[in-house]
Amino acid sequence: MTDDSSLHSPVRLLLADDHPVVRAGLRAVLETEPGLVIVAEAATAEEAVARAAGGDVDVVLMDLQFGKGMGGAEATARITARAGAPRVLVVTTYDSDADTLPAIEAGATGYLLKDAPPEDLAAAVRTAAAGRTTLAPTVAERLMNRLRMPGTALTRRETEVLALVADGLSNQAIGHRLHLTEGTVKSHLARVYTKLAVDSRTAAVATATDLGLIRR
Repeated sequence: MTDDSSLHSPVRLLLADDHPVVRAGLRAVLETEPGLVIVAEAATAEEAVARAAGGDVDVVLMDLQFGKGMGGAEATARITARAGAPRVLVVTTYDSDADTLPAIEAGATGYLLKDAPPEDLAAAVRTAAAGRTTLAPTVAERLMNRLRMPGTALTRRETEVLALVADGLSNQAIGHRLHLTEGTVKSHLARVYTKLAVDSRTAAVATATDLGLIRR
């Protein structure tokens, strides 16, 4: 009788995270799982993009923050833009809209938080390899709320503007960063105030933080 496991090729993984301890932790969890093989690691987003193009990776486990240089969302977009690209499973500590929306729009197949149980991580990898989506519960709930109440959900651009307000940037500085006019920035903020039912920058930041729209 033929062993079914011999009929399936292993899922080949690339671990992309700038923290060696995190990569070691992911490796320790996934190496013990049958049918999963770690073929490479990347300490920068740029390295992940280059390595993912090698043709021997099925799933990239991608962090979002890499310090200086390219971020995980941009790396995800570059990886998934290629024909025959591997799937990208984001594994990060951040679950705000400011983080999840760019990653999902960039083509991530799944989005998991680093505090997920090991069995959930392994299951998410296999799900991603099969082309199906796994979302952390908090992320899935927030996306569902956006679909239920589209009139109150912030757009990606509004979220970007508000995140920069939270960082202390002026409207002029935000416009320069996002290549927008100062008037456009003010228009985005006006819509944010309306959606969040607030009347100041401070209140908008506080409310958006409480709702998980921007990072704490």
